[in-house]
Amino acid sequence: MSNIAPGELWLTKLDHGRLFKLHGGQPPEPLTDVLDSAELVESAHVRPDVVTLYSQVLVTHDDGEQRKLTLCYPEDAEPSEGFISVLSPVGLALLGRCVGSHAHWTLPSGKQRVLSIDAVLFQPESSGDYTT
Repeated sequence: MSNIAPGELWLTKLDHGRLFKLHGGQPPEPLTDVLDSAELVESAHVRPDVVTLYSQVLVTHDDGEQRKLTLCYPEDAEPSEGFISVLSPVGLALLGRCVGSHAHWTLPSGKQRVLSIDAVLFQPESSGDYTT
């Protein structure tokens, strides 16, 4: 059961379809919650302040650290370089959220983490790229 409120997440139909196909059409439960809960929009109509795949975002962690992160597919992930897999806990927490919202996730240790989404510095769809 999802704890995501209606209207809280937005996904492009393209991102939704591609993510659903990960793991042979049997995505892991946390991803299924996101896929089932998100409002779907055409790529050309997604708001520019929404975190989509390959968006670069400026975030502030709950410890005050500010970082640039790029949300990507697992094969492109380089956490030390700021490329965060969409299937990681923080990636799932960011996906589909908009500027001004807070992303929550749990570390393997059980500790809760929160970050605020301060800005979307780059979003493929806003630059006219509807196929990446």
